[in-house]
Amino acid sequence: MPDIYFQVHVPIRNPTRPEQCGLHVFTGAADTWSAALRIARETCDRATAAREAGLPAPGRRPDGWSARGLRPGWVFDWTGATVDAWRPDGRLRLSRRRLS
Repeated sequence: MPDIYFQVHVPIRNPTRPEQCGLHVFTGAADTWSAALRIARETCDRATAAREAGLPAPGRRPDGWSARGLRPGWVFDWTGATVDAWRPDGRLRLSRRRLS
C-alpha cells in the first residue's frame, strides 16, 4: 500500500439553485497525484451508480477510498478539483491545484 494519503477536493453545485455550491472531499491512499484523482472519480461514479440503482453506497475500499454524503442531483466539477498529499505523520506534504 502506498504511504501517501491524498485528499481530493471537488467543487460541487446544485444545477437548479446555482447559489448552492460547495466542495466534496474524497480521501485515501494512492501512488501518484493523478492516481488519487482517478480513484476519487471512480469511487464517486460507483457510489452514484449504486444510488441511482436504489442500492446502498459501496463500502470503503482496502486503500481507504469511499464516497459518502453525495448530494443527489448536484454536479461535480472534476476540472476544478484540487489534490493535497499527506505524509504518514499527518503533516501536509504538498498541494497541487487544478489537476486534470
